[in-house]
Parts: sequence; structure tokens; C-alpha cells
Amino acid sequence: MDEFSLLLRFIEQTLDIRCSQYKEDYIKRRLMSRMNVTRMPTYREYHAFLRAYPEEIAALRNALTINVTKFFRDPEVFSVLRHEIIPSLFRTKKRIRIWSAGCSSGEEPYSLAIILHEACLRDKSMSGTIYATDIDHEILSKAKQGVYEKNALENLSELQIKRHFTCLPDGTYEIKPHLRTNIRFLHHDLMKGAPVSRYLDIITCRNVTIYFTENQKSELLREFHGGLLPGGYYIMGLSEYMGKEGESFFRPYRVQQKIYTRI
Repeated sequence: MDEFSLLLRFIEQTLDIRCSQYKEDYIKRRLMSRMNVTRMPTYREYHAFLRAYPEEIAALRNALTINVTKFFRDPEVFSVLRHEIIPSLFRTKKRIRIWSAGCSSGEEPYSLAIILHEACLRDKSMSGTIYATDIDHEILSKAKQGVYEKNALENLSELQIKRHFTCLPDGTYEIKPHLRTNIRFLHHDLMKGAPVSRYLDIITCRNVTIYFTENQKSELLREFHGGLLPGGYYIMGLSEYMGKEGESFFRPYRVQQKIYTRI
């Protein structure tokens, strides 16, 4: 077994990340970024460095599951959710279920919670549950804490910030309790092939599949199809694409915003 394969096996066993399901070029780029930082010129030397310095394992996990997000990222997508999808669902039911898959540090599920909260203010009998999942335990812990820098809130109005956040003495902003009550943060590996729940109305999985192989993308589409109710909504990242096989599972709802409905 070559040095790269040995390193991948160590990563899979130690970090519980299935490297074989990611594109090899992506894995190599992420590894190289850490190897440059640690000044380890070869896979063998970086492998030895990981064993000698456990703190590097956390840094490598962050590099492999890189998280870049903010509240209401891609505002046009959330506009469709706020003005079309959520109201349409509440016209036929009193409670809706949403899965934010690959939720990163929590900005997306909390954004969804803001939309749900605003919708439910108009009718107290309505409610919703948001399942927020990620493979990274550390980033999930940050999401549960719900504390953010001001720049993460740039897409929110001052009224929304005042209503849903508490400004802390250090200048960061903490989510208020009323947004936490309907969110369940759970560790979940999308590679395992089973949805976090079934009978879902909406699944958002944005800017995650760009790191997957074509085979894994197909498996993920089947997973999401199985988790959604008929006519449920699947929302992709703007830089992602459905692919030919996806046409048997989903039909376009808003192509520009990468929103589809389950067939």
C-alpha cells in the first residue's frame, strides 16, 4: 500500500470520514494545505506528524469538512422559501418538517427557523421542526452554541437582529431561545445512505455535493428522495447540478435557485 493510501486509511479510522466517497483531487488539495502549514513535504511525514501531534487531527478535520456560510446565504433562495414554499405548505398542514443536511455552524437552520417563526406569528396553531445535521462534531457544537460574529449577520435587517439575537459584551451575537426550540442538532453522515428522518417537507443540502463523487451524488439523491414526502422540496447549492439520473427523482421548481420537487 502506498503512502497516500496509508494516510487515507488512518484518516478514515481516526476521523471517521470516508475519504473514498470524496473526489481524490479534493482530498489531496485539503491535505496539501495542511502539509504546507505543518511543513511536512510527503504523505509519509505528514502521517507521522498526525500520530505525534493529536491537535493536528482537529485541524485536518476542519480542512476536510471546510465550512463557509452566513445567515440567509443566497438570499434569493430564502426569498422563495419565505414567500412561496413555506406559505404553500402551511395552507395544507399545520406542522412542517425540514432537514438542513450539512448544516455546518448553524447559520442555515437558524435562518430557516427565522422564516418559520415569522410565519407562525400569523397563526399560532402552525409549527415546524428543523433537523440540522453535520458529520463534524466540533462544528455541530458551535452550531448548538449559536454565537456568531457580526459579519455573519450581514443579510439580516436590524429588526431581525434585534428580535432574534442578543448582543454579547464581546461584540458577538447569540441566538435567542425562541429560535432554538424547534431545531434538533444531530450528528449524521450523509455517506451512510439513510435520511435523518422520513416524511420530510423540505431538504436543504447546499454546497456539499461538490465534494462528492458522481456515484455518491446518485446515492444521495436516492436517500433524499426516500426521506421526502411526495411533492416535497429539495434545495441544492447554486454551484451544484442535478445530473441526468436526478431527473427520475426530482422535477424543477425554480431552476435558477436550484429548487426541485420530489416525483
